[in-house]
Amino acid sequence: MRMSLLGASLAALISLAGPAAAETESYVVIANGERVGHLTAEVEGSQVEIDYAVSNNGRGPKAQERITLGPDGVPVEWSIKGSSLFGNAVDERYAWKDGEAAWKSAPDEGEVEAAAPIFYVPADASPWIEGQFARVLLKAPGQTLPVLPSGSLKLEKVRDVTLGEGSRAKALTIYEMSGIDLEPGYVVLEADGDLFALPGAGVVREGYEAELQALRDMNRDLAMDRAKAARDKLAHSFDGPVRIADVRVFDPLTMKLGAPSDVLIEGDRIVSVTAHGAARPAAGETVIDGQGGALLPGLHDMHHHTSLSSALFNLAAGVTAVRDQGNENEALLEWTKLLEAGEIAGPRIVRNGFLEGRSPYSARHGFIADSLEEALKDVEWYHDHGYWQIKIYNSFNPDWVAPVIEKAHALGMGVTGHVPAFSSPDRVIFEGYDDIAHVNQLMLGWILEAGEDTRTPLRLTGMARGANLDLSSPRVRETVEAMKANEVALDTTAVILERLMLSRSGEVNPGDAPYLSHVPIGYQRYRKRGFVSLYGPDDDRAYRQGFQKVLDTLKLLDDEGVLLLPGTDDGTGFTLLRELELYVKAGIPAGKTLRLATYDMEAYFGREDELGSIEAGKLADLILVAGDPTADISDIRKTRMTMVGGVAYFPAEIYEHFSIEPFAPPPPVRPAQAD
Repeated sequence: MRMSLLGASLAALISLAGPAAAETESYVVIANGERVGHLTAEVEGSQVEIDYAVSNNGRGPKAQERITLGPDGVPVEWSIKGSSLFGNAVDERYAWKDGEAAWKSAPDEGEVEAAAPIFYVPADASPWIEGQFARVLLKAPGQTLPVLPSGSLKLEKVRDVTLGEGSRAKALTIYEMSGIDLEPGYVVLEADGDLFALPGAGVVREGYEAELQALRDMNRDLAMDRAKAARDKLAHSFDGPVRIADVRVFDPLTMKLGAPSDVLIEGDRIVSVTAHGAARPAAGETVIDGQGGALLPGLHDMHHHTSLSSALFNLAAGVTAVRDQGNENEALLEWTKLLEAGEIAGPRIVRNGFLEGRSPYSARHGFIADSLEEALKDVEWYHDHGYWQIKIYNSFNPDWVAPVIEKAHALGMGVTGHVPAFSSPDRVIFEGYDDIAHVNQLMLGWILEAGEDTRTPLRLTGMARGANLDLSSPRVRETVEAMKANEVALDTTAVILERLMLSRSGEVNPGDAPYLSHVPIGYQRYRKRGFVSLYGPDDDRAYRQGFQKVLDTLKLLDDEGVLLLPGTDDGTGFTLLRELELYVKAGIPAGKTLRLATYDMEAYFGREDELGSIEAGKLADLILVAGDPTADISDIRKTRMTMVGGVAYFPAEIYEHFSIEPFAPPPPVRPAQAD
């Protein structure tokens, strides 16, 4: 493709000297306090050579980069070779020459006329480039810069800090960089402009690992300030009663919409549900005109990893409750406290305690136990801090599972999780799991052979073998019967399997198509990447047929009475909506799917007397949707209002806050009138 871009505007950039000659910049990558990777940049004049590798949770990107910088610091030539997060081959190239810029990457390729070099935003580069972005932006007019393939970057100074003591003291500046992704990030530069750290990515200059936590604390404080300001800006609280008029209320028991109704709310609770127009609004009532839309209980994401930005994205998608399946423990406790106090906005959080074992493949969330005794103490910690379940992960010793379950159940906690490597779904079912996390973790027990290692990306790529799976086989039937007999549920996350198995470089995944054009270009490109290696049509066919078997499994389990827990393992909100579409695509009726996403999840939490349906006396957690999602589940994408405890949020305003084009307008609101 060819297009005209504002290349000439870059000629106005103030010239920026290239990096000093013969310099080695060394960084480490830290996750949950442990080293998981490295980043080394050899800089000599205008030439930069980068070696980058991360191994965390059995996966991680690898990159070898060669960059030639122009006199203003903008790359004029760039090559990236290596592998992506799940091991997919990377071979990315960019060059500017004779007034033309051209690139080829996993998500796209193109050419543009450019009188001067334009900063290209790569799809698979190492984090080093964020420091170079910042250095160039510091000299750009307004600290804003147009970039390729499209969009712009903006840099804003946040604060100056000094870390370290004596001769090791470093004068640093923290900058916020925004413009091409769903949310801003923070870059920390030294006084001479060199990159010092990227706190959000866990990257810090080697030798200063001890300072990273202080930077991450600052990063968290900045993000918290932003989240509090967003809540002040986006939350709509009302003095006096609120009447949501002219809506059809979804009844999860009948799985249908009712006749036109008015729902009256006072404070955080529903007061009444009456026929529309049966009573005139009283003085002092705020009226929200539903305009004949559907009013549903709030949706649930049963596999989430909370962040401050994901909280707002979930509200925009109509999600009013999440089950957090693993996080930084102290941060999650703080977020929960602030949500309950109304200082930040987001869904209600049910906390699960992440429990992993030690191995080269360990995930760095929650606690990593080196012994059974340590694991049992971790269970006690989670109980003492109000966690609802324990979540067991891949590297956990299979022989520790039974005693950990016994301990958790004795404390009144449930147990969920992956099937640990070298165990099996049947074993953890009989040992006492309350639910299994991820449909692939269940299906791998029918697909893989004994001894294959699910701590690696095989737990995802191995799903291509599902193309040949017979769901009526004795192996499958034994597991299904065990789930029924032991009342074990499945936390599905089918949407993540779709994203992986149907990802094709340069193509838009079916699950992302409804919203992708609304979001910033950086995220669009990320979603056009392929995450599986395809060596021919047979691989393509296997992944497609394997994913269909995932949908067939959902239908089988639902038909057999196994409870499905809709979850995403993602933080954008868009994926929960796709998860519900996939349920319907699998053959589960839309009304049943909505019941699973609302009332049945509150029943699973044991809170159905307070939440999960729109009835007098219950908490006002609900969403207003244009259309009828019981007839067309995709109408769930047109949420106009989300309410949590009587506080209203309009998704259009949330999306505009993130520079995302809205999907549905807010409902008309008539302020309260005096007598």
